[in-house]
Amino acid sequence: MSTTPASIREIAGRVDERLRAFLATERQRWTTFDADLAAPFAELERMVVGGGKRLRPVFTYWGFVGAGGASTDARVIDAGAAFELLHAFALFHDDIMDGSTTRRGGITTHESMQSEHRTRGWSGDARRFGDGAAILIGDLSFVYADMLLAELGVRGWQMWNELRVELNIGQYLDMLGSAQNERRPDKAARICRYKSGKYTIERPLHLGALLADESTTLLSAYSAYGLPLGDAFQLRDDVLGAFGDSALTGKPVGDDLREAKPTPLMAMALQRANHAQRVVLERVGRGVFSDTDITQVQEAIVGCGALREMESMIERLTAEAITAITAAPIDRSVRDQLEGLAHFVSERRA
Repeated sequence: MSTTPASIREIAGRVDERLRAFLATERQRWTTFDADLAAPFAELERMVVGGGKRLRPVFTYWGFVGAGGASTDARVIDAGAAFELLHAFALFHDDIMDGSTTRRGGITTHESMQSEHRTRGWSGDARRFGDGAAILIGDLSFVYADMLLAELGVRGWQMWNELRVELNIGQYLDMLGSAQNERRPDKAARICRYKSGKYTIERPLHLGALLADESTTLLSAYSAYGLPLGDAFQLRDDVLGAFGDSALTGKPVGDDLREAKPTPLMAMALQRANHAQRVVLERVGRGVFSDTDITQVQEAIVGCGALREMESMIERLTAEAITAITAAPIDRSVRDQLEGLAHFVSERRA
C-alpha cells in the first residue's frame, strides 16, 4: 500500500465505518430513551463522519504497524476513531471560542443549534442555548473517544492523558494569544506546536506504538519525525488560514487574519516588514476586518517575504522529518509510508 490520497482514504474508510456504526448504536440507544436527543446526535455525526482529513488515524495506524501491530487489528481502527472524536470535541469548542459560523463548508454546530432555538420559538436566549448545546455535544464526543480506547495499557493511557492536556493547553494559549494580539515568534511557535502539531502527528504515532507494544522503544524515533512534521503541518495550516481557497478549506478566506490568530506567519511578517507594511499588518486584531483589509494584509505578508520564508521553513522541517524516519528502526515499508505522508501533509492545499 503506497501513501497516496487513495491509500489514506482506505484507512480513513475503515475508521469512518467504525464511527458510523458506533455513533448509530449510541444514537439508537439514547433516542429510544428520549426522542429529543436526536438533534445532538445528528450534530455529532455531522461533525465526526461528515468530513476531515483523517490524518490522526493514519499516523496512529502506521505507528501501530511500525511497532509490530497487525494491519488487520481492529484495535488500531478504534484508536483512530478515538482521535477523530477527540478532534471533533476540540472543533465544537474551538468554533464557539472563535465565533466561527462555518466549518468544513457547513454551518457550525453552535450556530445550527441557535437557529433551531429561534425557529421553534423556544424560551430564553438563543445564543446561550446554541453555545451550551455545542459545548455539551463536544463533551459527549470527548467521552466517546475514551470508550473506544478500552484496550489501552497503562503507558498508553498515560500518553492519551498527556496529549489531551497538551491539546487543552495549546487551545488556551491560542485563545489568549488572539486576545493579546501576540506576535512574539517563540510564543507563536509554541502555540503552533501544542494546539495542533503534537496531537496531529507525534502523539498518534506514540499511541499507535504503545497500543501495539507497551514496551516499545520507538517513541524517541517517532518524536524525531513527528515534531518537525507536526510543526510543518501547522505552518501549512497557518498559510491556508491566511491565503487558502475557501472552496477547499471550508472556511472563509483569511479567517486566521480576522480572528487575529497568533501564528508564526504573522510574527515573521512583522519582523520582516518595512514601515508601510507594518502599518497594514498592525490592523490585524484591531477591529472589524473587511475583505479589502484582508487583501492588503495578504499583500504585505507576500511583499515582505514572510510567505516565501514560511514555505522554505515548511520544506526544511519536512526534510528533517524524512531524514529522521529514514534512520528509524522500523520496517522499510513503514518508513516509505511515513515519508510519503510527510510530503502529503506539508504540501496539501486543504
